[in-house]
Amino acid sequence: MSSPVARPLRTLLVANRGEIACRVMRTADRLGMRTVAIHSDADVDALHVRSADLAVRVGPAAARESYLDIEAVLRAARESGSDAIHPGYGFLSQNADFADACAAAGIVFVGPGGAAMRAMGRKDEAKALMRAAGVPVVPGWQGEVQDEATLCREAERVGFPLLVKAIAGGGGKGMRVARSLAEVPAAISAARGEAERAFGDGRLLLERYIESPRHVEVQVIADRHGNCLHLYERDCSLQRRYQKVIEECPAPGLSVALRERLHQAAVRAAQAVGYENAGTVEFIVAGEEGWFLEMNTRLQVEHPVTEAVLGIDLVEWQLRVAAGEPLPARPAAPRGHAFEARVYAEDPRNGYLPAGGRVEVLRWPGGAVRVDAAVEQGDRVVTDYDALLAKVIVHGSSREAALRELEVALLASRVEGVTTNLAALVALSRDADFRAGRMTTGLIDARGDALLPDHAAQCGRAAGLAAIALLTPTAGAALDPWAAKDGWRVQGPGETEVRFMLPGVEKPLVVVAPLAGTPGLADGAIAGNEPPVEVAVHPDEVRVWLDGEFFRLARVAKGTPAEAMGGGGQVLAPMPGAVLDIKVTEGSQVERGQPLVVLEAMKMEHTLRAAVAGRVTSVDARAGQRVREGERLLSIEGEAAG
Repeated sequence: MSSPVARPLRTLLVANRGEIACRVMRTADRLGMRTVAIHSDADVDALHVRSADLAVRVGPAAARESYLDIEAVLRAARESGSDAIHPGYGFLSQNADFADACAAAGIVFVGPGGAAMRAMGRKDEAKALMRAAGVPVVPGWQGEVQDEATLCREAERVGFPLLVKAIAGGGGKGMRVARSLAEVPAAISAARGEAERAFGDGRLLLERYIESPRHVEVQVIADRHGNCLHLYERDCSLQRRYQKVIEECPAPGLSVALRERLHQAAVRAAQAVGYENAGTVEFIVAGEEGWFLEMNTRLQVEHPVTEAVLGIDLVEWQLRVAAGEPLPARPAAPRGHAFEARVYAEDPRNGYLPAGGRVEVLRWPGGAVRVDAAVEQGDRVVTDYDALLAKVIVHGSSREAALRELEVALLASRVEGVTTNLAALVALSRDADFRAGRMTTGLIDARGDALLPDHAAQCGRAAGLAAIALLTPTAGAALDPWAAKDGWRVQGPGETEVRFMLPGVEKPLVVVAPLAGTPGLADGAIAGNEPPVEVAVHPDEVRVWLDGEFFRLARVAKGTPAEAMGGGGQVLAPMPGAVLDIKVTEGSQVERGQPLVVLEAMKMEHTLRAAVAGRVTSVDARAGQRVREGERLLSIEGEAAG
């Protein structure tokens, strides 16, 4: 039998948005391909649209009516003369019907065929296939009967702790942990509801929940000539809500024997479903044991760390395989070590809720640091889709060297106008367990609020740095004693009191600055050996970057009442979204920390809790209502002190 004939690809439509669309287009451009972007109404001015040779509208902002509309995407491909479609990750990238529809339309799908996707897309069927292929799987249950009574009965049989998990989809959505039988009904309800909203499929399976495992995945790629290679492994254990945050390659601390078993199990898994193109087989690892978790039948978000240590372009390999070319030889071994940190538009100090707005200032590290970005300065960040802004990728000769590069790169990154998780990433890069390679999937959750420095202390430090910048004489002014801002008086050195307000802080921060020395802080302190900081003085405010966190400090006059600065008992929407549930009524007595409102944004549920104890004086939102960021949901009259 003769080998399939390679088919050159000339025009590539990228059926995605954001950084992955931009990243795929860069490789396509280098290979001399014409690129086509698709966009919704929300993305008409997005970076990926500006990066393409041609852009085609596919629908309104709602993903189901645009990026998830198979017919609209295929129509865009036909109208643009595209002979291939790269799906990126997310959206239609793991939709078997889409892969089949591309084939039926005579358009090359840059990924596996629909049959392989279906085999791995349903987690219950995938586990059965893996058992047959000799790939170890976690004990659990999967079945067609999906009523609550059956699931509870099987949960008791499987044992606790237990993971209630959506059959469809990925990305950490539709998963809940139950630690006792009493917790199972609530876990079923939450996982099913989230899965239905995210994937349109509320079916569930059950697995034993492995406490504090590592998450290790193996990159595989196969061609139509019978070649199937592993491209070594990555560690993706640093996760929050099952969403990966920092990834690295190779995975540290694995024995040679375990590493080899994972590589070979991944290849067997791909071969068991007749896989073609790039994919990732994920395992959970504890000690010397590794169990199949799932296979992502697409390019992974974290693929750049594999590229960094192997010196390859995985997207180029994907495109060449899709064109019918055979795979090249696998690189002998990883060179050095690489990390990827995901910069999200989200607020780590507010439950990591999604954030939006216009990017006022944007600066990424230079040099050898790779940044795969979704935005440029001046772009508006929308909350309709994934909150990923950029991926910061570093490479070093060793893990220790790469860790140093990671911290420096994160500290050099600046995003103003949109709240990001940069401060959390900086904190993680300094975490002792992470630096020692002692990561588990529960590390971030275990750290909780302690991951970040104390907020009040950081605000105080920022105010002190702002005061120093304001009170330090400028060039020329130092020669004029009357221009000095030091509080000097004829009777001797005096003091200058500087007051600042920060968003979300009810009371002014007070800095007392003497003639000589460092200002003293009434609300914080400046320690010696400060980490790299950046302070910029503007006419009406001072902007401070400290430990990856951005502070905008407005100077206010002495005696300005705190009430004028935004205090009070209003509960505002922290991001745009849909109100799923209002858990209180007007007149309700609430305690601090009590759930008040459940919002849905980015297909994830977010519970807003009472910041104070008191009485609900008004309820301004209703279930099913879409709300804007900052819109009042309800009001609470706090209890009087004492």
